[in-house]
Amino acid sequence: MPLYMDLHKLQGVTPEALANAHLKDLDVQDKYGVRYLRYWFNEPAGKIFCLAEAPSADVAIAVHREAHGLLPDEIIEVEGKDVEGFLGTAEEVPRGRTPPPDTAFRAVLFTDIEGSTALTQRLGDTRAMEMLRLHDSTVRDALNETGGKEIKHTGDGIMASFGSVARAVECAIKVQQALARSDTVRLRIGISAGEPVEESNDLFGAAVQLAARACSKAVAGQIIVSGVVRDLCIGKGFGFTDRGRARLKGFDEPVRLFEVSWRGSENG
Repeated sequence: MPLYMDLHKLQGVTPEALANAHLKDLDVQDKYGVRYLRYWFNEPAGKIFCLAEAPSADVAIAVHREAHGLLPDEIIEVEGKDVEGFLGTAEEVPRGRTPPPDTAFRAVLFTDIEGSTALTQRLGDTRAMEMLRLHDSTVRDALNETGGKEIKHTGDGIMASFGSVARAVECAIKVQQALARSDTVRLRIGISAGEPVEESNDLFGAAVQLAARACSKAVAGQIIVSGVVRDLCIGKGFGFTDRGRARLKGFDEPVRLFEVSWRGSENG
């Protein structure tokens, strides 16, 4: 049966009220042939993600409608492996148990200057540093505009995080469009999303690894994102092209990647 994730944007909701709403879903779901498996609560952002097996998105919503009337702002079909890797386990939470709070969801973005070593050898240290400074200032300006946070400089790129997947994609588009106008720095960008582990002002985990691998799969001028990023940007006005499944180092199964359209984008 298809797997669906919905998003509710609710300010002021308490964990107790949310747990009660979930129990009401469980009371109603059998009538519709639906299994609400679990939910994630990002209390500071006022966002709730619900995961359900259902015959269709409309039927999943019908359970919410009858149970408590709290209808989602968005609902998308997802793959179990995507949920497992980037939002945590997709296993069903036993009745009476409350899923742990979700306060660590991040979109992770990597930039990488194509051929930076060869560039230094060809242009010399001074010119190469000028191009690196242009990259740095362009990315940091875009981060300031979109609410992103620089995590670290990687030598020939920047790693950044966002509380919003759409803002991460918007940032990537702004960077590529700005550098395309300068026609000096050729950049590739990768984005993924999930719950990275934060330690010593750095981020670690599957979401970080996938963002880095997606960046490595891009060519100059491309923005490559994971399927989770594409799914969470549905309805945001971005264009995506399916680039198929790729085998990535550190991942047991092929991962579906998408390219973001940015030339002439209204979001840039």
